[in-house]
Amino acid sequence: MSLYTAITSRLIFPLHERLKHHSTVEVLGRMEESQWWDAGRIRELQLARLADLLKDAGDHVPYYRELFRKTGFDPERLSSLSDLERLPLLTKAEIRAHTGALKADDAKDLARFNTGGSSGEPLIFFIGKERVSHDVAAKWRATRWWNVDIGDPEIVVWGSPIELGKQDRIKAMRDRLLRTRLLPAFEMSEERLDSFIAEIRRVRPRMLFGYPSALAHIAGHAGSRRTRMDDLGIRVAFVTSEALYDHQRKTIETVFGCPVANGYGGRDAGFIAHQCPEGGMHITAEDIIVEIVDENGNPLPAGESGEIVVTHLATRDFPFIRYRTGDVGAIDGKPCPCGRGLPLLKEIQGRTTDFVVAQDGTVMHGLALIYILRDLPGMKQFRIIQESPDLVRIQMATDPTFDEASCAAIESGMKKRLGQGVTVKLERMAEVPKEASGKFRYVVSRIGR
Repeated sequence: MSLYTAITSRLIFPLHERLKHHSTVEVLGRMEESQWWDAGRIRELQLARLADLLKDAGDHVPYYRELFRKTGFDPERLSSLSDLERLPLLTKAEIRAHTGALKADDAKDLARFNTGGSSGEPLIFFIGKERVSHDVAAKWRATRWWNVDIGDPEIVVWGSPIELGKQDRIKAMRDRLLRTRLLPAFEMSEERLDSFIAEIRRVRPRMLFGYPSALAHIAGHAGSRRTRMDDLGIRVAFVTSEALYDHQRKTIETVFGCPVANGYGGRDAGFIAHQCPEGGMHITAEDIIVEIVDENGNPLPAGESGEIVVTHLATRDFPFIRYRTGDVGAIDGKPCPCGRGLPLLKEIQGRTTDFVVAQDGTVMHGLALIYILRDLPGMKQFRIIQESPDLVRIQMATDPTFDEASCAAIESGMKKRLGQGVTVKLERMAEVPKEASGKFRYVVSRIGR
């Protein structure tokens, strides 16, 4: 660790958090100890914190006070984590309908947030300082797993309007102190990509952070330019907010000469899990209870895939209790070789809208269709949109080497997987648009399931 990084991580950033009335440093200290506890002790901590959250919700949150009354749920009688299953799942629709009633009546200094709405209407919710402190601490802990720390030079490739809309002097000064450089992920023209590569080479970051699609795109462009990026001393590339595909991981690791650390979470659900150097996707279990449920909301055992449901234990001001993320994954019941007692997620397969349905009703991951297009000659960008079991649209940006044989291969491949009666419409465009947030989605299913 450099002297500058040591001063930043031990003095400057802790002072920054204290001035914002965040308890991040104290939370981090506890997390760095509890990550080595055994699974039983971690569950005991979860149960104690869950009891406190539910009692607070019943006393101070109108929505839950009424819900507990209707369902006969008594937080005082909580005896095991499985008692949580007696409560209904919290959906985005419920939050939209009862936003005001979900605020604690004694909450102070709540900050308004919203999701990007990439799969529909944006979700508006509120976060208190406790929640912020815990999420920042969880991310900080996971960063340290990779031998980097706050204050090490960092390149962030991001596209959220929240981040990009707050580039005032105070934040710019903070970023300079923390040695963080933000590159906007909205535009990926060749000229912009050339400037990104030049900036990364100039900064020589110790870590990268961004959408996997954006980092893979920059890496691919550097490869096509025959520009070396593996001689900069980059130790790790943190990716989050999108599904990470194997070909993206391989491209990033090869070009930048560093491992890729996958992170999973969101503004709404919190910092749910992060990959350690041994490969395990560790759940932030001190703060978050993860359940895997089937399409009817019934809990599934470890190893079986279903929707990821989370209860964030640091959300007393605006509780997220049994919140449906819309993502699909499974719990890994095996311990991680790293020795941490934190439980593991496996097979994070993306959002339910990343899955497609064949004409015979078979549900499959969109990756089955991605493989059809990914390596076709002349294919630069694509998006697969399933409008119905009978109609699929393919948005494509291609170069002159893309030919009619490739078009025929796309149609044949789609019909083979989805059914011979499927209509496949090919739509050529100069550039396939990103989501409003700057993310890129390869597959969009508009079939309600």
